[in-house]
Amino acid sequence: MYRLAQQRLARLIHSSQQRLLPGGRIGLEKEALRVAPDGSIAQTPHPPVLGAPLTHPWITTDFSEALLEFITPPLGGLSEALAFLNDTHRFVYSHLEEEFLWAASMPCILTGEDSIPIARYGHSNPGRMKHVYRLGLGYRYGRVMQVIAGVHFNYSFPEAFWPVFQDQERDTQPIRDFISGSYFGLIRNLQRFGWLVPYLFGTSPAVCKSFVGERPTDMALFDPITYYYPHATSLRMGDIGYQNHKEYESGFKACYDDLQAYVASLRYAIRTPCPRYEAIGVVVNGEYRQLNANILQIENEYYSTVRPKQPPRDDEMPSLALRDRGVRYVELRSLDVNPFDPLGIDIVQLRFLEAFVIFCLLQESPPIEAHEVREIDANQTAAAHRGREPGLTLRRGGQTITLQTWARELCEAMEGVCEVLDQDRNDAPYTAALRAQKAKIADPQLTPSARMLEEMRERGEGFHHFAKRISKQHQRYFSAQPPPPRVRAAFEGEAERSWDRQREIEAGEQLGFEAYLQRYFGQS
Repeated sequence: MYRLAQQRLARLIHSSQQRLLPGGRIGLEKEALRVAPDGSIAQTPHPPVLGAPLTHPWITTDFSEALLEFITPPLGGLSEALAFLNDTHRFVYSHLEEEFLWAASMPCILTGEDSIPIARYGHSNPGRMKHVYRLGLGYRYGRVMQVIAGVHFNYSFPEAFWPVFQDQERDTQPIRDFISGSYFGLIRNLQRFGWLVPYLFGTSPAVCKSFVGERPTDMALFDPITYYYPHATSLRMGDIGYQNHKEYESGFKACYDDLQAYVASLRYAIRTPCPRYEAIGVVVNGEYRQLNANILQIENEYYSTVRPKQPPRDDEMPSLALRDRGVRYVELRSLDVNPFDPLGIDIVQLRFLEAFVIFCLLQESPPIEAHEVREIDANQTAAAHRGREPGLTLRRGGQTITLQTWARELCEAMEGVCEVLDQDRNDAPYTAALRAQKAKIADPQLTPSARMLEEMRERGEGFHHFAKRISKQHQRYFSAQPPPPRVRAAFEGEAERSWDRQREIEAGEQLGFEAYLQRYFGQS
């Protein structure tokens, strides 16, 4: 079944080009809620000393003023990315007093929609657009769904790899088209096999009752304040998380056949009115509620476990950046925040993910037909809600297969990639990382979701008390190691420059907001 991946890898090895596979660029994005001492969402503004979230390249906010997002630049190795993320945490914690960062994906104590402050970015047109977009998300999906945190793994292959790979594939199209097409094949495979990520790394099997509120649920009670599914791995990636639940009703589903089809499908969605969102209104009593009433306000509203990415320039629309310059990297978005590591992700996870991404590029990846779309969605939900259930079956090509059998097959097919990544390394860390995941497949009690529930049982804790205890441990960990002078100086300098950039944007504007939006959405 995975013969093509093995053949492609063998060609690279036979031609002595396997050294081109290691050395991809790595980037991490990690979200974390700022919380008050009692574990509720912080009501204070984003600390100005951290910089301007509109323009800071490393420290910004996501949906909420309290939802921090740490972004590493693309770096040359996994350890470098983790080191940068560690420096970011140390700097931020040196400026937090009583508040701390929530160590889990699912949010803390919630007291209704109004308890979640929406992020603000100043009075420039780009800043106002970011704020109004978030208002629209709140009206469309509810604010509670938007404060679920995650970790994103960004990966790009070495530039020198692509001409060699294209030559071995005997492909004659322009190199940019070949690269984009290859990335889309990778993305389709990450969707096919993506259920493996929540199984192996999911850490959200339980949630506070306050997250569910008055909505009906079939989840069981873990304790008086906690809901859970007994065999869940990642509720964040399941039906109660932030997904595009209405996509089938709206008739829209992004197409991943190739770059052109993907861009066309997204541009259709951001241009096509949706009656449900028209009922909300765009401008009501002189105040914007959303950017527009279309299926998607902007491209980023479309939730996907993996995205093709090309950094936009200035106010360029992301879909046009992709169309005009091709895919630069892929963003894997299905990782829960790992509460068992202060950074929310560890080196073993990253080694497995790098090997997984490379395998997904090498493996055959035909277009995804309609029946397979349904299989992918069903497999994702099954792994998220019931991943550790004994004998759980998934759907593959119209047939059933147990999760454990399929997972074992995938890991065995990745062995050659790990061996290449381990070349010239005596400790074989990638093979060791793969071995650790095989152990989780053989024994679901070794998964982090099972470990989390077991620890909660042993200590008599509900989700809130577990997450708060771990969060306070992480607070003490970072508070005990303030950033060294060079790191502090680098982050303080970037914070000052970010405020300068925001002031420049605000001082140079002449267009009104309505005209700005018309110009933005009029790009072609």
